[in-house]
Amino acid sequence: MKWTFGLAGLFAAAWLCMLPAQQGPTRQSGETIARPKAKDAPKEELPKLPSEFGKKPDVPAGAPTFRADVTTVSVDVAVLDNRGRFIPNIPRDRFRVLEDNTPQQIATFEVGEAPMTVCLVVEFSNLFQSYWSATWYETLQAAYTFVEGLKPDDYLAVVAYDIRPEILSDFSTDRRQAYEAMRRLNIAAYSEANLYDAITDTADRMSGLEGRKAIVLLSSGIDTFSRKTFGETRKALQSAGVPIYAVGLMQAIRIYMESYGYLGPIARLDFLQADNQMRTFASETGGQAFFPRFEAEFPGIFRQISDALRNQYSITYQPSNQARDGKFRKIKVELVDPETNKPLRIVDEKNKTVKYSIVAKSGYIAPRPVE
Repeated sequence: MKWTFGLAGLFAAAWLCMLPAQQGPTRQSGETIARPKAKDAPKEELPKLPSEFGKKPDVPAGAPTFRADVTTVSVDVAVLDNRGRFIPNIPRDRFRVLEDNTPQQIATFEVGEAPMTVCLVVEFSNLFQSYWSATWYETLQAAYTFVEGLKPDDYLAVVAYDIRPEILSDFSTDRRQAYEAMRRLNIAAYSEANLYDAITDTADRMSGLEGRKAIVLLSSGIDTFSRKTFGETRKALQSAGVPIYAVGLMQAIRIYMESYGYLGPIARLDFLQADNQMRTFASETGGQAFFPRFEAEFPGIFRQISDALRNQYSITYQPSNQARDGKFRKIKVELVDPETNKPLRIVDEKNKTVKYSIVAKSGYIAPRPVE
């Protein structure tokens, strides 16, 4: 099924201004204090991404690694307040890691900043991104806004997909390569959007990279023609261990079309399913999902992604279950008061409770027996 949207849909939405972040609080005895950091066509065989994709230059010394094997599991954790800001200065003994509901002994604990290694995966299909359509404009605005917010030492690759994923630029700190790549996003070739194939191939290529890495996905969430199923995609992403930060496109247009009766019940269900798929991919890999309705929301969203990736608590542990069974092991990270064993209370300068969320991968797949 194909949906066609007019340019009026995008401009029917009002523009929001970003709210300034409030200053962080001070630490008080007996509690952990939130202290946010200041902002600085016919069916055809789909090809694999080229083997050279993902061969990134050396990672700076001191950057934490992300590994999962039978002896050691690494979990990057971001603790965010209700404004999406990273909460620093939480002691090691406040963290508790559960694997399949069994507490684990933390082996190492590190906190700090590091350059990001990010692949920007962009849906660019005639299904929605027809030349000069509202979604075409929104896609480019989101992509350029993300690139402009990166720091000089961040590595970036750009992949666009329709019926197949195409590498527009490989990992580099040279932003000219990314801008030249995105200038190719003019006229989409196919009316297919094979999200599952594109995201699994990219995650597989990135699984061997070390350091703080992620996929930033700009997509409607619709999949039309992939060889992989939704279930197969979930398993592949869990195994790859690459966090996905999904940004849903077309939210304002959908609201406009629904309000005027131009979006039928089947199309509404398809879009709701697409949103849920994006949320699932994000939550199960330790990322986040965002569904902006206005262009002015993009800078704040990308700042949240940057804070979550750049500022993290890196935890490793040796799992108590050392079986090589190839099964999925659930991971849950909690903040607890070591004296009472109750959920940790975080307060601000005025001693008011701060609501917080913990972002971490939901698990990993254990290695299979060596044959």
